[in-house]
Amino acid sequence: MSTWTTEDLATIDADGELRVAARRPDGTLRTSRIVWHVVVDDALFIRSVRGQDGAWYRGVLRTGTGVIDAGGIRAEVTFTADDAHDEAIDRAYHAKYGDGSAVRSITSAAATATTLRVEPR
Repeated sequence: MSTWTTEDLATIDADGELRVAARRPDGTLRTSRIVWHVVVDDALFIRSVRGQDGAWYRGVLRTGTGVIDAGGIRAEVTFTADDAHDEAIDRAYHAKYGDGSAVRSITSAAATATTLRVEPR
């Protein structure tokens, strides 16, 4: 497994939206969905605003792999559950996206339970 470069993370982080497409067991990609993302401690994180009911999230759980696209960077990635940085991720969501109802949703307990670290393959 490789790691993101500092430049790649900065470019991805600067984009307000990230497209995520889960890879199916047969290797094809599901339809991409737009999600909010943050960078914390030199790692990229995403959450499902709908918690475990989010269709893209359920798709990602099946294989743990897929493709992301943000800031002109398209990458094959792995998704790993990671609850080690939840408070910092909450702060990052507030700093990046504000304090509106959407941010309150993405920092809710249901969404926090779906925190995924996204790493290039």
